[in-house]
Amino acid sequence: MAGGGLSASAPPAGVEFEAKITPIVIISCIMAATGGLMFGYDVGVSGGVTAMPDFLKKFFPVVYRKTLDKDDSNYCKYDNQGLQLFTSSLYLAGLVSTFFASYTTRKLGRRLTMLIAGVFFIVGVVLNAAAQDLAMLIIGRILLGCGVGFANQAVPLFLSEIAPTRIRGGLNILFQLNVTIGILFANLVNYGTAKITSGWGWRISLGLAGVPALLLTVGALIVTDTPNSLIERGRLEEGKAVLRRIRGTDNVEPEYLELVEASRIAKEVKHPFRNLMKRRNRPQLVIAVALQIFQQCTGINAIMFYAPVLFDTLGFGGDASLYSTVITGAVNVVSTLVSVYSVDKLGRRVLLLEAGIQMFLSQVAIAIILGIKVTDNSNGLHSGFGILVVVLVCTFISAFAWSWGPLGWLIPSETFPLETRSAGQSVTVCVNLVFTFVIAQAFLSMLCHFKFGIFLFFSGWVLIMSFFVLFLLPETKNIPIEEMTERVWKKHWFWKRYMDGYEGVGAVDSINGDHSKKNGYSNGFDPISNL
Repeated sequence: MAGGGLSASAPPAGVEFEAKITPIVIISCIMAATGGLMFGYDVGVSGGVTAMPDFLKKFFPVVYRKTLDKDDSNYCKYDNQGLQLFTSSLYLAGLVSTFFASYTTRKLGRRLTMLIAGVFFIVGVVLNAAAQDLAMLIIGRILLGCGVGFANQAVPLFLSEIAPTRIRGGLNILFQLNVTIGILFANLVNYGTAKITSGWGWRISLGLAGVPALLLTVGALIVTDTPNSLIERGRLEEGKAVLRRIRGTDNVEPEYLELVEASRIAKEVKHPFRNLMKRRNRPQLVIAVALQIFQQCTGINAIMFYAPVLFDTLGFGGDASLYSTVITGAVNVVSTLVSVYSVDKLGRRVLLLEAGIQMFLSQVAIAIILGIKVTDNSNGLHSGFGILVVVLVCTFISAFAWSWGPLGWLIPSETFPLETRSAGQSVTVCVNLVFTFVIAQAFLSMLCHFKFGIFLFFSGWVLIMSFFVLFLLPETKNIPIEEMTERVWKKHWFWKRYMDGYEGVGAVDSINGDHSKKNGYSNGFDPISNL
């Protein structure tokens, strides 16, 4: 969002502002994106420690005894609500803290909100690493969740607002790339600490989350706030000075005036959440909510949270399951790089539709193999089938990593107009965290009851979401945000009916020929993105 109380003539719509890719932009984006590193590390580490016998023996003795019971079902030995709460409590806390983070992001700025997130992360890590009982462990997870809520609100905003328009997609996906690197880092740490026989390896795994937490905190102290945030809070001259620094040119007046004008119009909206529900904003809202639900219903987080547990369930054994998880984590990172390269070349729809086919086929194949080869009391998969399952899981993860992972956040960020951007981001993050919590809390129980059918359940969702993309998701590649209404929504076969009587930015005033700023989009001004 932008701010300020100054009216000015905005430049013509569709003009790309002068901007160099300056070192300060690259450094700022790298430092800010460590929020994604923290988030990813936590996703990866929780599944690893819940597969460690010493961790289970201390905090979840019932589950530990079930893992030793040869008569218990392979699919049900990790089915425990307390164990699932250890993972899911973070996302419930993140959901609640998002509402507070929305306020601090607007009133205190993006930079200070990232600093608050870093402090939450550090305190949570200390409690987790030093945990003596389950209550201490869960409180630490809740504080980490607060960090997630604040970071996921502020970091994508920061990246979006500081990035030049022409590399918007790539820099937005930098956050998601850091998430995948964090997951891989956690997998490698778990693989090493699982070999520690003295019973405290899990403490190292949880404690090393302090590394990305410190990076985010230090980064928040080093970087400057975005010009959008400074203008929003009335610090106009400071905002203009920062704009000159990050664009590497003195010719920032057109972009500056557009930010100020966009801010003025945004400030006129007194009830952004109520405005979000207006008919003309329904397409963006429906797509943003649907993408968050579908992203979780691919089953990706179920696999990433519980990958070691899942592979152990299939009979891989402790070391082999963690080793397989490292492989899937590496595939995740490499495939996200594919998205960084291709998202602005191939487009959003192509990546999503191709990935839908790939994810559907791989999940159905996994379900068939498990249905035939893994029974309640079998000794696990033959090594050949085990390798095939890992390959199929990697096929699924790679498709997700270059499609629904980054694009589930990028597409909503490109569609919300400025006057509903903050409210739209809050709704987007909240819906994502709600469904992340539900999947995290339910997956091990679903695995117990559905058995191999869990993969058929998720593949069914992949089929539904692919048809949604095919018929209802417009292409937003290379379309300036301020021209979305005219070039996307008004031309879409279904969504155009919601645009009747609504003029977007860039509409030409028939009387004086001036380009008017009807709804406050700003060129080069990308909203939220890729959490």
